[in-house]
Amino acid sequence: MVSVATLGSHCALQVLKGAKDEGLKTILISEKKREKLYKRFKFIDEMILVDTFSEITSKDCEAKLKENDAVLIPHGTLIAQMNSKHIESIKTPIFGNKWILRWESDRKLKEQLMVAAKLDVPKTISEPKDIDRLVIAKRQGAAGGKGYFLASSEADYNKKRDNLISQGVIKSDETLYLQTYHSGVLAYLQFFYSPIKNELEFFGVDKRHESDIEGLARIPAQEQIGVEKVPSFNVIANSPLVLRESLLDKVYKMGENFVEASKNLVPPGMNGPFCIEGVYDEEASFFTFEFSARIVAGTNIYMNGSPYSTLIYDEPMSMGRRIAREIKEADNSNQLEKITT
Repeated sequence: MVSVATLGSHCALQVLKGAKDEGLKTILISEKKREKLYKRFKFIDEMILVDTFSEITSKDCEAKLKENDAVLIPHGTLIAQMNSKHIESIKTPIFGNKWILRWESDRKLKEQLMVAAKLDVPKTISEPKDIDRLVIAKRQGAAGGKGYFLASSEADYNKKRDNLISQGVIKSDETLYLQTYHSGVLAYLQFFYSPIKNELEFFGVDKRHESDIEGLARIPAQEQIGVEKVPSFNVIANSPLVLRESLLDKVYKMGENFVEASKNLVPPGMNGPFCIEGVYDEEASFFTFEFSARIVAGTNIYMNGSPYSTLIYDEPMSMGRRIAREIKEADNSNQLEKITT
């Protein structure tokens, strides 16, 4: 029978617990420094210890995965630590569409796909000299918010960028992406699309807590002038949200549009879990500033299911377990090629 493998980080515990709940063998590719942590969890059947995650393409690692008929579940650590070419060279079957991970990592491709999906996307600013409003500067790839900063002018941008370079947070030759900043309620919309059932499931919503921008908000405005450090948007934790029910129709429409656009631009499309990330303004309009084309860490808060997965399943259903069930059903019906790349 097929087994489930993933890297030891991000949402590995949820993924492997879900696979074990579905009766599948579980394999963790773990850095040696985290071996003690993961040995605590009995649902992990086998560990492949590596010095760095890049060893996933080594002959020894790929041979162990192949002999277990493993399917690799990608998450944010895979994207953060490996470039697109490295990911695309992985021989182990990857759940979902590994080609779309390149679009997640490239800001211009990401924007192209969001626009094609008819999502409301904040305006992009081409050059720092064109900054005429509050913008957020972002790094490429899945940086988890680290190195992001706000700027209201070219001078402000240059000052903060130079500050982060001096701290070693970003590199001097790093290209940053500038996007108009929209304020409101942050919401990260979690979906699962099954190509076997041709069905979209809305799985949950989370909010991310970012340090140290949240701490800065607790400092009175007159005192903030004394804060010299550029505030970070580094994601530390997640908490659950429940949307007004009147918003759900548009939520499903956004997810369906994203699935259709991805089929056209990045065949075979957006298979499996994904997340549309943005902000609701005072008119309850949603502006999409990101997407993640794989499972996101915000799903970790719903290991026993969310209010929305409960509407679909009469049993606890995490995103990790939903992935495992899709793999098991595809394996039983000889359709693994339909859900892996």
